[in-house]
Amino acid sequence: MAGKILSTRLCDLLDIEYPIILAGMGTIAGADLAAAVSEAGGLGVIGALLMTPDELDAEIRKVKKLTSKPFGVDSIAPLGTVQSVTVDELRALIPDDAVEYAVDLARRLGIPVPEASQFVKEGVAWAAGLTPRQIEVVYDHKVPVFAAGLGSPAFMLPEAHARGIKVIGVVGNVSQARREAEAGVDIIVAQGHEGGGHTGYIATMALVPQVVDAVASTPVVAAGGIGDGRGLVAAVALGACGVWMGTAFLCTYEANFDQAFKQQVLQATEKDTRITRVFTGKTARIINNKLIEMWEAEKGPVLPFPMQLLLSTEIVKAALESGMTEHVFTPAGQICGLFKEMKSARQVVEGIVDGAIRILQEDFPARVRLDK
Repeated sequence: MAGKILSTRLCDLLDIEYPIILAGMGTIAGADLAAAVSEAGGLGVIGALLMTPDELDAEIRKVKKLTSKPFGVDSIAPLGTVQSVTVDELRALIPDDAVEYAVDLARRLGIPVPEASQFVKEGVAWAAGLTPRQIEVVYDHKVPVFAAGLGSPAFMLPEAHARGIKVIGVVGNVSQARREAEAGVDIIVAQGHEGGGHTGYIATMALVPQVVDAVASTPVVAAGGIGDGRGLVAAVALGACGVWMGTAFLCTYEANFDQAFKQQVLQATEKDTRITRVFTGKTARIINNKLIEMWEAEKGPVLPFPMQLLLSTEIVKAALESGMTEHVFTPAGQICGLFKEMKSARQVVEGIVDGAIRILQEDFPARVRLDK
């Protein structure tokens, strides 16, 4: 990529070569993937969602050994959730009837889960007391960028800015974008309905230009349904200064993603994802499967985030241990049908940049005529 130039104001702001940010996919975007994206010229981001402070500390130290380039950390700060300090406290709040339903459904599908009395002992989830401790680790390491993939980072802006840390807010509608801009975030990611994982209800093509107009001077990055150079050029045409991409990096060698999950993404089409609350309690786009279909059809209990995550991850753990990968929850965006083979993170970044440059230098002049 030596000599390739594809730069926007985002590159100047974050000191990166290309306007590409790795979405901070919880557990999937670890140190290896984040460092690889940064080394390739984008901004790699560690997905810290379920990490303990010690685990996050180790991942940050690993990234620093793998690259000297800027990188970020992504976690969440949602409002209106169960405000438990620890995951153990969350477990105690889960209703018995929800546990009984989850156990019964899993067993009807042949998944060997524990008795109800032992259920949700191994599942994982975020707890409200986790994010502040993660942020302290971010401060200690002087991580260049922090992103709040869910919820608002407004509470941490004064301290983060005092420490020279750039802060990203991820939004799904215009009113939320205005609030983040007024709070003083450095960058707003406008994520459309097409995106994988937690997502909203407004499509990227409609959302991005409205957010750009609404927040004026605050840089906007587009997300949702973007998988290659065409998506990057389209995002810039809509007024964004870069892209935030997750699904495109799911099937990279560096992604901390079970090979069975990667195969699901590689085999999926644009029609194979759906929005559901079954996974986390909040709306999330997941590759559809029989477990989700039955839970939805039977109107099974959906607990508030993050208690639902404890139920679902307990089942996923049992399914993985039994080789029943068809019942796992695989977050992915509608763009997943674009990806058919494993690649390195560098190949993904280079492909996006090469594709965008080719469109701008060759395709547009050949296909678009501007008459005087």
